[in-house]
Amino acid sequence: MPPARSDGADRPLGPTLRRFLPYLWPDDAPALKARIVGAMVFVVLSKLVQVYGAPFALQGAVDRMASGDRGLANLVLLLVIGYAAARFSTVVFDNLRNAVFERVGQDATQRLAAAVFRHLHDLSLRFHLERRTGAVTKVVERGTKSIDTMLYFLLFNIAPTVLELTLVLGIFATRFGWWLVAGTVTMVVVYIVFTRIVTDWRAALRQRMNDLDTGAVAHAVDSLLNFETVKYFNAEAREAKRYSNAVAAYADAAVVSENSLAWLNIGQALITNVMMAGGMALVAWGWASGRFSPGDVVLVSTLLAQLFRPLDLLGMVYRTIRQGAIDMGAMFDLIDTPSEITDALGAAPLAVTRGAVRFEGVQFGYDPDRAILKGIDLNIPAGQTVAVVGPSGAGKSTLARLLYRFYDVTGGRITIDGQDIAQVTQTSLRGAIGIVPQDTVLFNDTIGYNIAYGREGATDAEVAAAARGAAIASFIQSLSDGFDTRVGERGLKLSGGEKQRVAIARTLVKNPPILILDEATSALDSRTESEILDTLEAIERGRTTIVIAHRLSTVVHADRIVVLEAGRVAEQGTHAELLAANGVYAEMWARQQAEREEALAVGE
Repeated sequence: MPPARSDGADRPLGPTLRRFLPYLWPDDAPALKARIVGAMVFVVLSKLVQVYGAPFALQGAVDRMASGDRGLANLVLLLVIGYAAARFSTVVFDNLRNAVFERVGQDATQRLAAAVFRHLHDLSLRFHLERRTGAVTKVVERGTKSIDTMLYFLLFNIAPTVLELTLVLGIFATRFGWWLVAGTVTMVVVYIVFTRIVTDWRAALRQRMNDLDTGAVAHAVDSLLNFETVKYFNAEAREAKRYSNAVAAYADAAVVSENSLAWLNIGQALITNVMMAGGMALVAWGWASGRFSPGDVVLVSTLLAQLFRPLDLLGMVYRTIRQGAIDMGAMFDLIDTPSEITDALGAAPLAVTRGAVRFEGVQFGYDPDRAILKGIDLNIPAGQTVAVVGPSGAGKSTLARLLYRFYDVTGGRITIDGQDIAQVTQTSLRGAIGIVPQDTVLFNDTIGYNIAYGREGATDAEVAAAARGAAIASFIQSLSDGFDTRVGERGLKLSGGEKQRVAIARTLVKNPPILILDEATSALDSRTESEILDTLEAIERGRTTIVIAHRLSTVVHADRIVVLEAGRVAEQGTHAELLAANGVYAEMWARQQAEREEALAVGE
């Protein structure tokens, strides 16, 4: 089970940011580091011009105009032009900063997104069965989107604001006295404390809103992925109502969250405007006593206005960073979810010489209190076809999952050519095994892509040969787009038999020494099943093959048939031997033959 995620509102901001820093400052990318340094240089230049250029130029112009000396008109004109040039320079430096830094943000996003995606594929089958795909993709989407925003605000809002505040306080201390410094610092501290308290309150509201949003998306994805089931049970209205209720709950939470923003904005405006009025009033009082000039009033108002501009955004910045930390933290939780199945220390690649498979005293249960396999001993000689049959729940498909190491055995071991599969690399193990599953799921791409997926780098000629081997080449040639025909979501544009043949062709492209046929024809009609059985029997030749089946008529050709019952091997032998033994297999055969004859009689 994945670790429980902490409540977003209580998630510490610092650890998440520290976890994020390596993606911002990658050790293996000096060019990106140079871009960050260059962007920060532009940040400093922008603030220096913004603090020392524009306000002082405007102050100088006002003071000279206030003197009443018309002969200073040219100087005043130059100062006004300088003021405009300084403001323009600030815009230029800010945009150059963005242009230089853009590659850094995109690279950090790409690195983290790729790391999460790779880790998701490394997680066990159990994890993916227990988590909704829609919810997981939403977590990844939010986390990756937060990266660029967090980078921008951390480096280009908070850091420049601190620098600007330092410069402004220096000017106030040298020109106006410490009382203005104390007032400004007090205002900033009160503003930050107020913003944090209210924003943390809003973060809890936002987290609830996100959880409801994730739930709504998960409901939608789950419903759409199972749209056939929805139609089978005439449940369109039920699903629409369920989704509508989820969206309505999200809407209510969103209204509460957005309304709380109004109180934050009102409080912030009150604090900044009180400071603006107090600062200008005190400087105006000093002007009345002859200590300051009219331009000083303009200087103070300009500096405070410029300082308030990023401070006015501080609430949004803090909320964004806080929310980004929540979203990124949820994504880091995915990264921190341990992989249930890992390679052993020093695991070597599997070396398949013949392809003999052995299950030695294998025990396994999906839950500790419910055993599925209870000491399975099974020998599958190289090149032979061994069928595994039995009632539902006997553990047939579990054997395939264990052989692929989707799960690890809880007792005993599985070997291939004498090598314990728990001691070899998973990549080499799965590279040696091919499977035609009961439920063939195809990518929403072309037929050619789905066949070529069996082996990276497969050529067009190999894909065509595999299609011929799977007896689907003539069908593909009859399509107007041929191998470029798109198969639709999960391959739903193809029939069951066509999907199975694509799966067979995909396995032929892989050309594995060990083959698993997991109830590969159970969902097909009798005619299609008969055609595909001929194809399957052809590709079994020369491979070690495990056929998992429910219908016994599909495995009569097997070299040996193993009957599982209640997690144990009840009996094994050839079809004829098992019928002669008059045991579990013979009883199953007689029952299925009777059902088949009854079905034929009804059909007539």
